[in-house]
Parts: sequence; C-alpha cells; structure tokens
Amino acid sequence: MDLSNLKPAKGSTKNRKRVGRGEGSGHGDTATRGHKGQKSRSGGGVPTWFEGGQMPLQRRVPKYGFKNRNRVAYDPINIGRLATLVEEGRLEAGSTVSPETLKALGIGGKNGRYKILGDGDFGVKLDVHAHAFSASAKEKIEAAGGTATVVEA
Repeated sequence: MDLSNLKPAKGSTKNRKRVGRGEGSGHGDTATRGHKGQKSRSGGGVPTWFEGGQMPLQRRVPKYGFKNRNRVAYDPINIGRLATLVEEGRLEAGSTVSPETLKALGIGGKNGRYKILGDGDFGVKLDVHAHAFSASAKEKIEAAGGTATVVEA
C-alpha cells in the first residue's frame, strides 16, 4: 500500500448539489428557490434584523444615559470582609494586605483593581494597600491603628 492507493472511506464524500444547471439535472428551472418572490431573486432576501416592517427592536428600546468607555472599574471590598478574614484566620492581625494577597485569597472580581469601602465593623490593625479607599474606610483603618496606602496600577 502507498499514497497512490488511498481513497476516502465509502460513503464519506458526496457530490455537492449543482443547482441551475439545466432541466436534466433535476435542479434547473427555479433552481430549488420556489416560485417568484423576493427570496427567489438574485441578491434577494431580507436582512436578519428585519422584522417585517414592524418597528425594529433597536428603535423600540429606550436609549438614555451615558456609559464612559474610559472609566476605571474597581472590585469593591468592604472593611467588614477584611475583619472577617482575620477572625477566620485567613489573615493575620497586623499584617499587610495588598492586591496580590486579596487575589491569592480569591477575593475580588476580574478587574484586578480593588477599592476598600467602609461598610462593617473594623477593629483590627492592618496595613491595607489598595487602588482606592472610601473616606469612611480610610477613617476606620486609621482609627484601628493601621495604614491605608493607595497603590498605582
């Protein structure tokens, strides 16, 4: 056996349907397009989004507001969550909490930028490094004896 003897498996290949090639082919005349109408014509047919003359969806839906494409999105983390992590033993009191630490703990989303928010009770000394802080979070961290440091991304 060599390359010159190779053939595709029986039944694995089929001839394509050649339409519009004369009556004898069985696919002449209307060339499988039916009779008359827009869809039977060359280049005819309606776009996928066309709704038969009904008001199109993109025109029916109300449009308002503004979405800034250049906005900086943060993953919010409440100060109470950090206190809970210390209570659970996943963080040590007096340690430094950085974005890398939070990522390693599986906290936060896909943005990779963290903003610490002031919701919850916080009485643990921690040195927190994050991309942004709310005023109340910064206040609570410093009241507990820790530091709130903004890091650049």
